[in-house]
Amino acid sequence: MSFQKWLYTLSLGGYAAALRLAAPLHPKARQMVAGRRGLLEQIRTGLQGNTAPVVWFHCASLGEFEQGRPLIEALREAHPDHKIFLTFFSPSGYEVRQGYAGADWVFYLPLDSPAHARQFLDAVQPRLAVFVKYEFWHYYLQELHRRQIPTLLISAIFRHNQLFFKSHGAFYRQMLGYFSQIFVQGEESQQLLSSIGVTHVQVAGDTRFDRVLSISRQTKEIPLARAFAQDKPVLVVGSSWPADITVLAPLVQRYQGRIKVIIAPHELGESGLRHTEDTLGVNSLRYSTATEATAAAADVLLVDTIGLLSSLYALGHWAYVGGSFGKGLHNTLEAAVWGIPVFFGNRNYQKFAEARDLIRRGGAFAVANSAELLASFGVLFEDEEKRKAAGALSADYVRQQAGATAHIMHYLNKLL
Repeated sequence: MSFQKWLYTLSLGGYAAALRLAAPLHPKARQMVAGRRGLLEQIRTGLQGNTAPVVWFHCASLGEFEQGRPLIEALREAHPDHKIFLTFFSPSGYEVRQGYAGADWVFYLPLDSPAHARQFLDAVQPRLAVFVKYEFWHYYLQELHRRQIPTLLISAIFRHNQLFFKSHGAFYRQMLGYFSQIFVQGEESQQLLSSIGVTHVQVAGDTRFDRVLSISRQTKEIPLARAFAQDKPVLVVGSSWPADITVLAPLVQRYQGRIKVIIAPHELGESGLRHTEDTLGVNSLRYSTATEATAAAADVLLVDTIGLLSSLYALGHWAYVGGSFGKGLHNTLEAAVWGIPVFFGNRNYQKFAEARDLIRRGGAFAVANSAELLASFGVLFEDEEKRKAAGALSADYVRQQAGATAHIMHYLNKLL
């Protein structure tokens, strides 16, 4: 066993032990441990008696699921005789989508090990495996390759600072060779892979564009939000964190009475909701306690429930997407598809190609602080034509980038 493989195996064992130790105190760790208790036996029982061909999709979390979902649904439509087996690594995906009707089975993925990989594949017996974007589990990939099961990586992005491209990254480069085909989002990733001799690569684009277009065609009316908005222009704030609210507060206060603001925080804990209300200092109303009669008088509608954001953007004249002042920007495409200008923080957005593209095209604006947000927003508030033009650039960009699902399906159909 190479040193890198030994270190990888050791780190997995340490990770499993750390999860068990953290479980009593940490809700996410507790969910991961509980969800994997007796997991392989649950999988064997769930698939007992199945004779239909199975396609296995694996997603790390909820964001990767949204990227894989267009392909799952296209496959379901094109090959109704096949069954879908969906796994998640993280509770943020599994706990939200365990009831997803587009899959026949939804489970956590057993932690990577030689025994787990063998037992899992013995139980599932997939005809095809699809990993979405980021997941690289050595023993699963190695066993899939050994069994000659076609394995795809879709909507992938590669960056020069990843281990694959380091002088000491031979073990990780080996994992890339286990994929039958790698579908990347852009040419930069293809060129990086080519530089290390990985050529079984196609540029297909990002399936999220197909997903947000599909969502926009199926949006649901939210009467409470419509009653709140009345006939005033609306700023929709998606996936906000406390740092975003601090930047937004002066804008909300300055335009109080002239615009309506809908805020869907990333975290829905009571302390975070109170921080938002206190920081804004205007008349805020929580979605869970509002009525259509009371909503109209509020300046801010604080959405303390999940699952509404993509439809709420339909009411927007502008959008602000959170996360850039923290670990990373959230999904800007959900907003851009509606043909509205998009604002976000100027710190941690660079790794998202769509954010860079939207800025370059003039459909999005990265701001450093409250003053910059006020200045950029003010231009679009005062000039309706500029606002519409920026929004049109956002919508056009999404439409032009669509089509990754069809590209991948063309390849996948040959395998099935």
